[in-house]
Amino acid sequence: MNAVIVAVVLMLALSLARVNVVIALIISAMVAGLTAGMGINETISAFNTGLGGGAEVALAYALLGAFAVALAHTGITDLLARTIIQRLGKTPDAKAIIKVRIMLLMAILAMAVMSQNLVPVHIAFIPILIPPLLHVMESLKLDRRLVACLITFGLVTTYMAVPLGFGLIFQEGLLLQNLLGNGLQELVDNNTIAPLHVNDVASAMTIPALGMFIGLLIAIFVSYRKPREYSVDKTLAAEPEHTELNPRRIAVAFAAIALALLVQLWTSSMIFGALVGFVVLSIGGIDKAEISAQDAFTRGVHMMANIGFIMIAAKGFAEVVKSTGEVSMLVESVQGMIGDNMALAALLMLVVGLVITMGIGSSFSTIPIIATIYVPLGLSFGFSVAAIIALVGTAAALGDAGSPASDSTLGPTSGLNADGQHDHIRDTVIPTFIHFNLPLIGFGWIAAMVL
Repeated sequence: MNAVIVAVVLMLALSLARVNVVIALIISAMVAGLTAGMGINETISAFNTGLGGGAEVALAYALLGAFAVALAHTGITDLLARTIIQRLGKTPDAKAIIKVRIMLLMAILAMAVMSQNLVPVHIAFIPILIPPLLHVMESLKLDRRLVACLITFGLVTTYMAVPLGFGLIFQEGLLLQNLLGNGLQELVDNNTIAPLHVNDVASAMTIPALGMFIGLLIAIFVSYRKPREYSVDKTLAAEPEHTELNPRRIAVAFAAIALALLVQLWTSSMIFGALVGFVVLSIGGIDKAEISAQDAFTRGVHMMANIGFIMIAAKGFAEVVKSTGEVSMLVESVQGMIGDNMALAALLMLVVGLVITMGIGSSFSTIPIIATIYVPLGLSFGFSVAAIIALVGTAAALGDAGSPASDSTLGPTSGLNADGQHDHIRDTVIPTFIHFNLPLIGFGWIAAMVL
């Protein structure tokens, strides 16, 4: 069997069997290399080479965790929670609960969407915004699986369909450039097709994005509409509430958030943004009678350690998968299986893209790999340019929407599991896979057929 399929299936099976994702990634990477005939030393060398690619993100998560813990001890998180709970009243009726639920979900969705374009901080907002809201979610009996779907929808659909911020990087800097570089530029030069622009990409990705939206509606109104109970004691243990709020510390907290955002936008680095915010809070924001700056940092790093190590291991896994050389073999085998059947070709291209991206965990990293093969393959089957754009873009986005190693699933888990009551695989990966990956395959196929 193809080493890529073996590795991805094994990684998913181990994860579903509740083996730690880091262990699952390491074992699967070793199996991928050995299945491809690389040998143990070559496999380990490739894995070690890839580890460095995840170090930056892991360090950023650690510092964001420290920043989030420090913020929790300024009182600003209590102010936010109390403001929302006060809207419910002492004896909230059904209408008040529904109203606050809608307001909270819309606010979280707006933050997720804006994090991709208007204020391009990506997942940096999650460990800062979500943990303080866990008590509110518990009061509303809100299912955190719904919140995970909401955040992943905002993170992924926005860059798929809106050519701003990260969306511009994805659509123009990656997708369009790789499509042109792998065959479409020759068609433009020969006047076979009109010159391509980023708006053409955004237009082609509209139908797959519609699939994501329908999946979100199913999650909201069908799958997770019922109340779900969580332990308030565990939540309060992770996010202790203050009986008195100190206006000076809250003011420092707002200043730290603003400075962290400005530094991140200025340096394009989550690491330095979180570092500046944490330093400001250490000097004058946290209640030192309650926790020291050193303890806040240690707790924050501990909170994010699992996510960071998954990121690092995922990069090693991806490097081994690429080093096997069997990604191209996997895609090329599709052509031999389907003959001239365009409908079956589109479906298998999406399924193969799902397998590849689930393993690599990043649509941004997957596009250069699959575009090399998918563009000439799509042209050989007679797909239109818009259909090829939709196929490559959707195949890449599939992994972000439901891979255990994607930051679009790890991010929501990092916030929702702050009190240990949200499992990464069962409560984030499986819900996002069902509600987004399956509709993406369906609507990506429709796009390939009608465009």
